[in-house]
Amino acid sequence: MSLPLYTKEQLQTLSQQIKCWARELGFQQVGITQPVINERDKAAFRQWLAAGFHGDLDYMARNSDLRFHPEQLHEGVTRVISVRMDYLPADTKAIKVLANKEKAYISRYALGRDYHKLIRKRLTQLGKKIEQYGGEHGFRAFVDSAPVMERPLAQQAGLGWMGKHTLIINPKAGSFFFLGELFTNIPLPIDTPFAKTHCGSCSACLDKCPTQAIVAPYKVDARRCISYLTIENSGPIPEALRPLMGNRVFGCDDCQLVCPWNKFSKPTGEDDFQPRHKLDATDLAVLFLWTEEEFLTNTAGSAIRRAGFECWLRNLAVGLGNAPSTEAVLSALNARVDYPSDMVREHVQWALRQHQQSDKVQVISHATAP
Repeated sequence: MSLPLYTKEQLQTLSQQIKCWARELGFQQVGITQPVINERDKAAFRQWLAAGFHGDLDYMARNSDLRFHPEQLHEGVTRVISVRMDYLPADTKAIKVLANKEKAYISRYALGRDYHKLIRKRLTQLGKKIEQYGGEHGFRAFVDSAPVMERPLAQQAGLGWMGKHTLIINPKAGSFFFLGELFTNIPLPIDTPFAKTHCGSCSACLDKCPTQAIVAPYKVDARRCISYLTIENSGPIPEALRPLMGNRVFGCDDCQLVCPWNKFSKPTGEDDFQPRHKLDATDLAVLFLWTEEEFLTNTAGSAIRRAGFECWLRNLAVGLGNAPSTEAVLSALNARVDYPSDMVREHVQWALRQHQQSDKVQVISHATAP
């Protein structure tokens, strides 16, 4: 493919036009950088892998060469257009739901439709708009769909800095946003990297993490992270961590909810990110009694589908084990005590044992009395 010849002025104008188009497509911020990962970020990733912090995510180690060399992901790429899209609904009462142990807490990014397809579609539309303006340029959109080190690239593109919880923080928008990338072969002018971090001496995210998964600033042990345990992990949840999970059944937002910078977060304008099926505040017991058909129907087009029904029940069983010993909670657990899955049964049995503690005996007796 031979690219059109651009003058410096034309490239500058095109860069400004791309940012306007991106905003029209629903992105709140756009930055442009080179497809290069710096040595500091490479070294940090190698250390993270060497410590085993990736858990069972073997693909993280398998594709490390591609992560370090984004130019290998798309032939002829010279620039990465990095975008962010806010996802937090206006008022999901996150703190209130976390405090109500009979409610299921689902990470706020997963309450609506799965973001992967939506953002990839918008990025593809952006790539085509560029073609309409300046001709065929060779592009490829990425949204968690390849081994792209999106956070270092976002920082290099000026979108924000990497916080101590390892998420990108923007000083005017907090961290409740998705990232995506459009690789292009056009040598656009690059933006100024976000060079400074603004976490200072704050340790709120480290202190608040329910399982102490943030083992040091900028280092997360996935094996302890509730998001990993409830979504990526396909086996049993370590028993020692179960009581620490509370009612978090799909992901965890604690490190973001406590971050002072998120006072600047703005509500999303995307209808697709609004809560569906009242998943922002539904009882654990109600969700635990969903049939597999109901699960598949109610999570169609949702990121929650990624966990699968068996792991969904596993997660909910842990939440029910940490819930008050009400009649609804105990009835739901007993309804699944003979469930065909060994893993689900084991987690149900664990949950029931939690309700046999001495401080709950009286409540249990009352709840199960004829």
